[in-house]
Amino acid sequence: MDGEEALEKVRKLKPDIVLLDVNMPVMNGIQAAYEIRRIVPSTKLIFFTIHDAPETAAVLGLLADGFVPKSAAGTELIPLVKGLLQTQAETGRD
Repeated sequence: MDGEEALEKVRKLKPDIVLLDVNMPVMNGIQAAYEIRRIVPSTKLIFFTIHDAPETAAVLGLLADGFVPKSAAGTELIPLVKGLLQTQAETGRD
């Protein structure tokens, strides 16, 4: 999926959580994150990417609710998703 397709899906489905990569065709994940925040601000954003430098995580953390390097998918992705969903349930998001 490319960034434009992601935006179309977000407009249509209004998901609770979206996983984005930094490197996406047509529109990169950073641009898509800005647009998703504008369209559906309550949607949680997770960057799931091969870029795992601490500086990258810090910058992406300004745009997103979470960051998981692909190398840590097996240990970090599911707990992060569960935590974000639980937070949404506790705050009463529809």
